[in-house]
Amino acid sequence: MNAGKKKGLGRGLSALFGDTSPKEKTQAKNENNIVAIADLSRNPYQPRQNFKEDKLEELANSIRKNGIIQPIAVRPSKSGSGKYEIIAGERRWLAAQRAGLHQIPVTILDLSDVESLEVAIVENIQRDDLNPIEEAKGYKRLNEEFNYDHESISKLMSKSRSHISNTLRLLSLPSDVISMLEEGSLTSGQARPLIGISNASSIAEEIVTKNYSARKVEYLIKSKKQSSKGEKVVDPDIIKIQERIEKILGLKVNILNKKNNKGRVVIEYKNLDQFELISDLLTKN
Repeated sequence: MNAGKKKGLGRGLSALFGDTSPKEKTQAKNENNIVAIADLSRNPYQPRQNFKEDKLEELANSIRKNGIIQPIAVRPSKSGSGKYEIIAGERRWLAAQRAGLHQIPVTILDLSDVESLEVAIVENIQRDDLNPIEEAKGYKRLNEEFNYDHESISKLMSKSRSHISNTLRLLSLPSDVISMLEEGSLTSGQARPLIGISNASSIAEEIVTKNYSARKVEYLIKSKKQSSKGEKVVDPDIIKIQERIEKILGLKVNILNKKNNKGRVVIEYKNLDQFELISDLLTKN
């Protein structure tokens, strides 16, 4: 398919998220089907691989008490009649099994493979359920298997093109750093400066151990690069002061301190409101 010509939500996403005309809704077979749990299988295009045990058990307890309120979105399975593949709602399906349910409500949709992947990614990202690596792998599949370029993915996900590109670049990190991202011990903001660094793994361990902020990681990488080139290393006290000012202002600050202790303090702003904030603070009597 030519993803570059794709406009708006796919037919599958429209049906699932309520942006569907009455005529299109007839393409979804029935809104309230009841099917056996055993007749459902997970979505091979599901980008989400990790389900937190405590959250799963919490949902199972809720289902025991209230049942499944929102039907699971499925499509007919290619394996045979009467079988279905989950499009969105795998966590509810797993929790329903824990809750001892034998049947669950589903919405049956007629979706292609690419629409199934679209729905799975969008549904998870809208709920902030994916870790950065799962998100990146989902984008990679759209790119490699369905010929979506970065611009098409950004439009589909309502994310900036730079976000898509930066997220995909996380997959170039060493496997142990990727594992830290998957486990949640490292954030994408902390990991991004490590891309292309030869000793990324050891620095990542230092970041986790000392709980460095994403901003401090940027300075840390900059200092290590300067040190390797024999240049003056950024003073850690300067870094602390920068972070304190940034925390107060909510804006990016860069202190350029020379050997004679002369230098500049640069405060960056992105819009007129931020400029007026700086101006008010500096001119306040």
